[in-house]
Amino acid sequence: MAENFETSTGMAPSDAIDGDLPTPLYHQIYVLLREKIISGAYPDGSLIPSEHELEKMFGVSRITAKRALDELASEGLVSRRRGRGTTVTFKSPSSSAAGNMEGLIENLLMMGLETDVEMLQFDYIPAPPQVADALHLDPGAPVQRAVRVRKKDGRPFSYLVTHVPADIGRSYTREEMADKPLLALLERTGNRIARARQTITATLADNAIGPALMVKVSSPLLKVSRIVFDEAERPVEHINAYYRPDLYQLNLNLSRVHGDEVNTWAAHH
Repeated sequence: MAENFETSTGMAPSDAIDGDLPTPLYHQIYVLLREKIISGAYPDGSLIPSEHELEKMFGVSRITAKRALDELASEGLVSRRRGRGTTVTFKSPSSSAAGNMEGLIENLLMMGLETDVEMLQFDYIPAPPQVADALHLDPGAPVQRAVRVRKKDGRPFSYLVTHVPADIGRSYTREEMADKPLLALLERTGNRIARARQTITATLADNAIGPALMVKVSSPLLKVSRIVFDEAERPVEHINAYYRPDLYQLNLNLSRVHGDEVNTWAAHH
């Protein structure tokens, strides 16, 4: 029975749900199916178990099975059609692949051609303490702040909050920033980008980011914080970028760097 279960549905005996958990059964089923879709176990265009199959697999009601599939459909991961079953519509997420700043600029230029930007905010504010420290500015010094949502095929996948020193920010307009990658605008001013310091972590969507990315508040997000420096070692940009993990991923290629005395590992992303 277990062997046929795995072969016919792509589900393994370990893919079980627990009625004693506080999490609703439909959500447990939804999580199991979602993970298999995102991991590629159910690739784009494939059929996933029907409501009737889920009933038998997990011993749940038709209503519970239907709600799990409806949750997947509401996220755009599957398409449901009467008589045709539930088909996976999820495609492999966009990925960042930059080993140096030149590569990063090229990737952002390409992303600008393939995606659309919605400008939510563009103004000048006193630098918050964390931003002032990152940009080596006096507390309260003016900075240009922008909030943007980047979309692909009409679906939002990133929420970007950038701060730039005011003297640099005044060299481009709101319209230009909505149309071109910020790093390209910075280089246009003569501030040639040399390096960046980046931190990657996980966070939860708040009341502003959740609706903008079309996810529920408290949904998990990938957060990338970056400080960009020009060739004079001046910090010219601070950015917090929030990504939907189902639509964006970071790929790291690790290679060994042989020094004179020690070996270190370099990560290119």
